[in-house]
Amino acid sequence: MYIEDYQKSRYLVIMDKLKEEIEKGNLTAGERLPSETELAKNFKVSRSTVREALRVLEQENIVTKKHGIGTFINQKPLYSNGIEELFSVTDLIQRKGYTPGTKLIFSDYITPNKNEKQKLGLKDNEKMLLVKRIRTSNGDPLVYCIDKVPQCLLPNECKLDRESIFDFLEAKVNIKIDYATTSIGTTSYLPEISDALKCDMETPLLVLKQSHYDENDRLVLYSINYFRSDNFNFHVFRKRLK
Repeated sequence: MYIEDYQKSRYLVIMDKLKEEIEKGNLTAGERLPSETELAKNFKVSRSTVREALRVLEQENIVTKKHGIGTFINQKPLYSNGIEELFSVTDLIQRKGYTPGTKLIFSDYITPNKNEKQKLGLKDNEKMLLVKRIRTSNGDPLVYCIDKVPQCLLPNECKLDRESIFDFLEAKVNIKIDYATTSIGTTSYLPEISDALKCDMETPLLVLKQSHYDENDRLVLYSINYFRSDNFNFHVFRKRLK
C-alpha cells in the first residue's frame, strides 16, 4: 500500500488508515498489529514514521504496546464524554442507560495532611470528610472515587454513603456545585485501585482531579476519580479565538 498524500504528515496518514480499518471491523479489539517492520513495508515508509503513528495512537488509547509482545488494538471505550459539562459519575452512568451502584470503602472524618489542608483551605484544627467508593455500572466496577469535603460545611456526623456526591451536598447542606477546575492525567497500575476496578497490570488509569466550587466561588469539594482507560475516553471541545 503506497501513501501519496504529501500534504499531510505521513504518520498522520498511517494513523487515519489504521483507524479506518478499526472502524470497518477489519482490525478488532485484542488483535495484534503487524510488526513495525511489516507496517513500514506495507505503507512504504520508514520504521520511525510507523513508530510515531503507533505512539500517538497509544496516547489516544486506541492501541496498547506490550513490551516484547507487540501492539494490540484496544476495546472501544463504552463511555466517551466531553468534559466541558460538569457531571457526576451517577449522571454519566445513567445517561448511557445503565444502572449506577456504589460499594463503600471508607467514610469518616479525618485530620487532613498538609497538602489536603492547603487544597481545601482548612485551618490547623479543622477536619474533613473523606469518602472512598467504587462506582459500578450494572454491577461492574467502573470508577474509584475519592471525595474530600471540609467538615465545617456539614452537619454533625453527616456522612456520605451511596448517593451522588452532588445530590448529597445539595440535599443535606443546600450547597449547589456551580463549576470545577479539572486536571486530567494517567497513572500506571496502583494495587489498591486497579485491583478494585479489576484492571490488569497493563491497563493504565485515567485520573480526574477536580476542585469544585459553589455559586459564591467557595471551594466545597475536592475529588480524585480513577477511571478504567479501556472504558473511558474524555475529550474537550476547543474553538479558535478570533
